[in-house]
Amino acid sequence: MKFAYRFSNLLGAVYRQGNLSFSKDGNAVISPVGNRISVFDLKNNTSETLPVSTSKNITCVGVSPDGSVAIVVDEDGAALLVSLVTRAVLHHFHFHKPVNSIRFSPDGRKFVVTKDNVALMYHAPGKQRKFNAFVLDKSYYGPYDETTCIDWTDDSKCFVVGSKDMSTWVFGAERWANLIYYSLGGHKDMIVGCFFEKDSLDLYTVSQDGTLCVWESDTELDGLVLKKSRDKPELLKQREEGEEEEEEERLEGEEGEVIRGKAGPPKENTKNVRYKQRSKHFFNKEGDFNNLTTAAYHKPTHILVTGFASGIFHLHELPEFNLIHSLSISDQRIASVAINSSGDWIGFGCSGMGQLLVWEWQSESYVFKQQGHFNNMASLAYSPDGQYVATGGDDGKVKVWNTNSGLCFVTFTEHSSSVTNVTFTSSGFVIVSASLDGTVRAFDLHRYRNFRTFTSPRPAQFSTLAVDSSAELVCAGAQDSFEIFLWSMQTGRLLEVLGGHEGPVSCLCFSPVQSILASASWDRTVRLWDMLDSWQVKETLHLTSDGLSVTYRPDGQELAVTSLNGEISFWNSQNATQTGSIAGRHDLEMGRKETDKITAKQSAKGKSFTCVCYSADGESVLAGGQSKFVCIYNVKETMLMKKFEISCNLSFDAMEEFLDRRKMTEFGSLALVDEGAGDGDGVNISLPGVRKGDMSSRHFKPEIKVTSLRFSPTGRSWAATTTEGLLVYSLDGSIVFDPYDLDLDVTPASIRKQLRLQEWTSAIVLAFRLNEKALKLEVLETVPHEQIAVVCSSLPDIYVEKLLGFVALCLEKSGHLQFYMTWAQNLLMLHGQKLKNRSGALLPTLQALQKSIQIHFDNLSKLCDFNMYNIRYAEALSKQRGMKRAAASEEEEEEEEEEDDEGLSEGMSEASFEEAEMIL
Repeated sequence: MKFAYRFSNLLGAVYRQGNLSFSKDGNAVISPVGNRISVFDLKNNTSETLPVSTSKNITCVGVSPDGSVAIVVDEDGAALLVSLVTRAVLHHFHFHKPVNSIRFSPDGRKFVVTKDNVALMYHAPGKQRKFNAFVLDKSYYGPYDETTCIDWTDDSKCFVVGSKDMSTWVFGAERWANLIYYSLGGHKDMIVGCFFEKDSLDLYTVSQDGTLCVWESDTELDGLVLKKSRDKPELLKQREEGEEEEEEERLEGEEGEVIRGKAGPPKENTKNVRYKQRSKHFFNKEGDFNNLTTAAYHKPTHILVTGFASGIFHLHELPEFNLIHSLSISDQRIASVAINSSGDWIGFGCSGMGQLLVWEWQSESYVFKQQGHFNNMASLAYSPDGQYVATGGDDGKVKVWNTNSGLCFVTFTEHSSSVTNVTFTSSGFVIVSASLDGTVRAFDLHRYRNFRTFTSPRPAQFSTLAVDSSAELVCAGAQDSFEIFLWSMQTGRLLEVLGGHEGPVSCLCFSPVQSILASASWDRTVRLWDMLDSWQVKETLHLTSDGLSVTYRPDGQELAVTSLNGEISFWNSQNATQTGSIAGRHDLEMGRKETDKITAKQSAKGKSFTCVCYSADGESVLAGGQSKFVCIYNVKETMLMKKFEISCNLSFDAMEEFLDRRKMTEFGSLALVDEGAGDGDGVNISLPGVRKGDMSSRHFKPEIKVTSLRFSPTGRSWAATTTEGLLVYSLDGSIVFDPYDLDLDVTPASIRKQLRLQEWTSAIVLAFRLNEKALKLEVLETVPHEQIAVVCSSLPDIYVEKLLGFVALCLEKSGHLQFYMTWAQNLLMLHGQKLKNRSGALLPTLQALQKSIQIHFDNLSKLCDFNMYNIRYAEALSKQRGMKRAAASEEEEEEEEEEDDEGLSEGMSEASFEEAEMIL
């Protein structure tokens, strides 16, 4: 089995904190999620998490005007220059202090960073490779308090900076003779947003108390005059004078006495830039709690969007301050607002709810609406075809995610307490969830409703759940009464209460091939219950410590059990004998909490694996627990194969092995020293064994841990619910080169030679030995359709499985549906008996093939239904038109007959008149 799993996507979290940004074309939202960056494509309705991460949570993101690079800054001021094209980190930089905002100039040549009370202007990284991508150009001083926001003029000549000291500062990006800096007041609270008008120096400033000031400049952008440097005989004197002038400007800015900037004695006919307040407006506010928290301005359409702490946002048209729209999206604080380039879509981020919305203000409808779990995720389950993932969280919600798009498409909110476990039935259309509210609920994925609710005779908190392979029996274990409750899915009736455990039931699992239930408990036993023989205990497995998790191998012949002492033990399910064990405690490598008074090594002695699952082929197990590591063990060799570090985010607790010496004082660790009262009793040390932090604590830091693990039924990926979210790791075949039975004769040239000679079987064998995806695709699609059956019959047995797996992979994304279906059909029909003998090893391949066919079936069925309705409509329309034509033609015929009759009568009268004349 391959272990080259790479981080693929982050589900379950769409926004945490920081500023939102739109891509250049306005069709994608770039959102910071913890210490990672997620890109949500609004046109194709997909999400992607970049394979880059910072050491702490991201606070601000700056995207270049051409959309090719982004600068990502975390809480400590560590910055990454990330390519949005190649998804690679180009440069590392450290600002040494927290950064409040970052903004590129419209021409893309420079960017400004604000930290403390300073604005730093850097040369933006260009296309030429440089040793240092960030070169400091100028430092701008002036504000007395922290700077909060930045905006540039359209021609990149000036920028404006807002501050917490209620002032706004306009700086020149170059050495202008009539503008060095200009300070604006007029507010009574910190500045939240400051914006230039389009192609103008006119300003809008917005403060936290809901005040908007409109500033008018007496100078146009074309009126800025460059300062001419004095001619000096030597270059050294020029540099010295330049340094002196910079020092003078810096000192003037630090003193803050000058209100309007002037550069020495002004030249003749050069007038300094002046501002005057044209008007002042106030937002309707409902009290002190309804502070204005964020603002964004779209210059071409003159639309100002403001978000408030109460979850309300306003749209105003400036400079008249006409209210266009007002809406409440939640009762939580709106943390970030962004407008796309066309001005149609507005993005909102709520950090309290973990919510990301994109709203189209003209049609007043949501383009995108996603929300992660409010608290920690407790469990996950894959659907049988691997297309969907269901997650349950401490917020009482059950969410279903699409693994292809990475988005949640349905949320069930019927539970009133934490969801402890979720699972799919064998059909894949029913999700069953257990909760601490004393109910087990079944949800239908066809109608998106809760159609069954299972309860116990007396209230019980259900901590675990299992459904048998026939989807007829549902059982749940209680953590307070030590009992297992058994219900019928069809009738919803309670069938039996299984008693016998002497401790809380920690995990339940049905055998995939027999009607046997395995239950692990804290009483140091695993009991096997026979569902066909009056629900009696068939076997009892005695453990050396409390049982935490139990799972069956896919063929049902083996059990894996994790216990409190950190061991993973393996048992033969037929004769109830132990076949092996793994001591995994030393692989957990638990970090040290800030408030721990013992070392990480001592703390790790009390840690264990809390979740375990078998791989799709049953050869290895995946284990995780109270640690940032997930381990893959080989069952047969009982050895560690690979460790995955699921997070490097130092914003979580228990990440570092040793205490930071910079946080050590003479009284001990800074985290243990109370900053408030002098008695030192204010710091609450968490009790031993407490896994969840206190949300009301002033110093709340969530602890990194893994709560649930599952392998995908296709075997190509696995997922883990962690403190950070739902992490998905998958095999990336395009990066990993894995040849098979390679020698000097196997080259692309020799493969193409066999194709020219029409030796199809030989070409396929050589291509699979080289194992390059593009070459295999070229060879396979060159084979004529009528030759597929002949090639499949003459293919060696060892390449049948490889070809079947490759066909399953291509079928998922290729448009040649009939071609690849023909390949799959011939391989299965001609080699069915041989494949049946290796059904266990081939299970992931067959499930991947089934998943691909199911995707095409769903898409085609929708298309056929749509076309059928269109054809019916066209047929009815044509019939209606035919009837109208028939009616019209009948009317025309009648009119012609009437005309003929009239003409005939007229002709007869004329003839009779002539005859009468002749007679006379």
